[in-house]
Amino acid sequence: MKGFGLNPVLVVVIVFLLCGCCSGKECTNSGTELSSHTLRYELFFSKNESRKAEALTRYADLKPASGSGSLTLLPRRVLREEEEFSRAINYQKMKNYDGSNSNFLKELSLHDVRLGSDSLQWRAQQTNLEYLLMLDVDRLVWSFRSTADLPTPGSPYGGWEAPNSELRGHFVGHYLSATAQMWASTHNESLKEKMSAVVAALGECQEKMGTGYLSAFPFELFDRFEALKPVWAPYYTIHKILAGLLDQYKLVGNAQALKMLTWMVEHFYIRVQNVISNYSIERHWLSLNEETGGMNEVLYNLYNITGDKKHFVLAHLFDKPCFLGLLAMQADDISGFHANTHIPIVVGSQMRYEITGDPLYKAIGAFFMDTVNSSHSYATGGTSVQEFWSDPKRMATTLETENAESCTAYNMLKVSRNLFRWTKDVAYADYYERAMTNGVLSIQRGTDPGVMIYMLPLGHGHSKARSYHGWGTKFDSFWCCYGTGIESFSKLGDSIYFEEEGEVPGLYIIQYISSSLDWKSGQMVLNQKVDPVVSWDPYLRVTMTFCPKKTQGAGQPSTINLRIPVWAYSSGAKAAINGQDLPVPAPSSFLSFRRKWSPKVKLTLQLPITLRTEAIKDDRPEYASLQAILYGPYVLVGLTKNDWNITTDSAASLSDWITPIPASHNSHLISLSQESGNSSFVFSNSKQSLTMERFPELGTDASLHATFRLILEDSTSSNISSPKDALGEFVMLEPINYPGMVVVQQGTNESLGIANFDSGIGFSLFQLVAGLDGKDGSVSLESKTQKGCFIYSGVNYDSGSAIKLKCRLASSDAVFNQASSFKLQHGISEYHPISFVAEGLIRNYLLTPLLSLKDESYTVYFNIQASKGLRSAA
Repeated sequence: MKGFGLNPVLVVVIVFLLCGCCSGKECTNSGTELSSHTLRYELFFSKNESRKAEALTRYADLKPASGSGSLTLLPRRVLREEEEFSRAINYQKMKNYDGSNSNFLKELSLHDVRLGSDSLQWRAQQTNLEYLLMLDVDRLVWSFRSTADLPTPGSPYGGWEAPNSELRGHFVGHYLSATAQMWASTHNESLKEKMSAVVAALGECQEKMGTGYLSAFPFELFDRFEALKPVWAPYYTIHKILAGLLDQYKLVGNAQALKMLTWMVEHFYIRVQNVISNYSIERHWLSLNEETGGMNEVLYNLYNITGDKKHFVLAHLFDKPCFLGLLAMQADDISGFHANTHIPIVVGSQMRYEITGDPLYKAIGAFFMDTVNSSHSYATGGTSVQEFWSDPKRMATTLETENAESCTAYNMLKVSRNLFRWTKDVAYADYYERAMTNGVLSIQRGTDPGVMIYMLPLGHGHSKARSYHGWGTKFDSFWCCYGTGIESFSKLGDSIYFEEEGEVPGLYIIQYISSSLDWKSGQMVLNQKVDPVVSWDPYLRVTMTFCPKKTQGAGQPSTINLRIPVWAYSSGAKAAINGQDLPVPAPSSFLSFRRKWSPKVKLTLQLPITLRTEAIKDDRPEYASLQAILYGPYVLVGLTKNDWNITTDSAASLSDWITPIPASHNSHLISLSQESGNSSFVFSNSKQSLTMERFPELGTDASLHATFRLILEDSTSSNISSPKDALGEFVMLEPINYPGMVVVQQGTNESLGIANFDSGIGFSLFQLVAGLDGKDGSVSLESKTQKGCFIYSGVNYDSGSAIKLKCRLASSDAVFNQASSFKLQHGISEYHPISFVAEGLIRNYLLTPLLSLKDESYTVYFNIQASKGLRSAA
């Protein structure tokens, strides 16, 4: 396909606009209150009219006055398609660019990749598939049918898809993309029937309206958009519908979807042309201050299929010049911009580079990625605070509940993925792994289908459940991040493998995930098996086997390139083919093999996984000690709510103060429960006091508080496979989230407490004996130093009842026997396989991957300082 370039004259126009020649910064990008989706939704459903009026005043400032002098500075009409193409062809001839993109790595189809059922990614995919199958076709398309004046069986969904939400319909577009991607990834036929029914229903709506227009809201919203009046991002929603239809065509082969898509684009091409004809091109660009999603991206992608000049020109009209111009001039001036309004614009400009070969757009993408990654991102790879970019390298004071919007991770992954395909630079693949591992896999609530988060809290002691939005609901949220979420979890196999075309085909493997690839160019099926990552064995182990196809050309040579990640920098890296060791290059490079691959070939790779700390991106000296802890690509968080101070010997290595938790420790975890009234209660550590609390939900602070590790006095008996094996032994009880502390007695008839292990010896030993109540499965805990005295809860209590050490006066005391007997069970919580203990200043911290948490409180950034003195860090 022939390429088209950005004419130098248009670059001058971009810079002209950027430099303020048109009434200053009217194409402003500035963070008005209504730039935030969260605040927009809140305002639309608020009864506070004065606040609404105040928020809407910004629109009056943006609307040009009649006869504004700025409008005379720009063309009154859009360039004709022939003029744009003529310029592009001249550029193509000048640069000898044939538009083949032959040097780019090629994406491999989701149809050819299958995730291994032993992988975390497969589990996340299946959770998402379950949610996609839950959603009802009639409820999804309800507002579309209402807009088209068609019958509306069923009831509409709520949240952002409610009939009175101006963003309604956006999730349906995401649903079309997600189901197309999921079907390609799984070939689930029930899903195919459902998504095809959605396309057909939308087709009926479009036919009924008869103009090509298709949306869940009337086109009156576009009248307001074009008049620069308050409206909630109508093109944002249209982009999602267009992209969904395009994915249904590309991945499913639904020809109706392509027909609907091109008819929609024709409608909006005419609308945009009318705005430019009636006002000016600048007026159109002014309207782009309202979020338009990835309109340029989807239109460039459509042009790649159709070759229609109108699609190319319309795409360029959504290349927001006042933002791309900043990046073209390499100005780090993105502070205050709404992040997810602008990242998709960069993605779209990357598609323009792939079509035209214009290096300006390649440079824009690279500079933008470097700017965000070096000055505006967190350890998770995420970016933004309350949906906006903050000042560069001032991240320490942005830590709160509203960090790292999920949508931004989805779109930044697109930016880095494109840059990697163009450059093969391992740094972009490393970023992709980091952002996917921490910024995407962290947003599901375990295996609860349809429960995701909007923001990823990164402040001290916060929780995914306690942000402004908290966890969403299956049928009444449908935030923007629900849409990108269902897409992210439908295409988890799309960036494991990339192909390099040529006489000898090449394969780049940039993610180590158990999976299989039907590599058609390589004439074989590759199986990648990845051992589970654990803390006590610090290596990533990968085994690859090969099955050539029995077709002509089988057994041909090909090259396989394995990423050596930036985090694999310690000794211990190994690679072998059939047991024969091979040299492994330094991190941030590729290990390459060229040969014929047969079923007899087994390729193994072992990479050391290192612990490291990473300072927050903040150049103020007072925040130099604020650091995150990572294990390979995994961000480790401390299960702590109120303190996060760590002091170390300046010469100490991380292994001196961070130690792995052995696999055997999970078999030592217990919870102790009782029945009182009609409720179940558990023995809990509540603010370092021991109380009985109602039985908790898994994945909460309360479930951690109710879980203890048995530490046997006789260390030679520590190999217990079940808590019951400890009967008769003297034990200590260590709260799971307070490693190094134990339950201690503080005197007869006094409440139990928590103390450091060293100071609690003698007062922390209890003999685990059969329950005094004589019931099967119950146990009692008798003090070693005060025989006949037991841990005692009381009877007929409620939550918060203190647990004491109390002495039994008579063996026949049934009330005492009941209050001193507990049901012994495996711990409600457990250690994640990647768990460590970090030594703190006041207490130790249990470290676990951020992606593993549900509602638990956690801290990402610790105040880590050398032992010379502890300064305060926010």
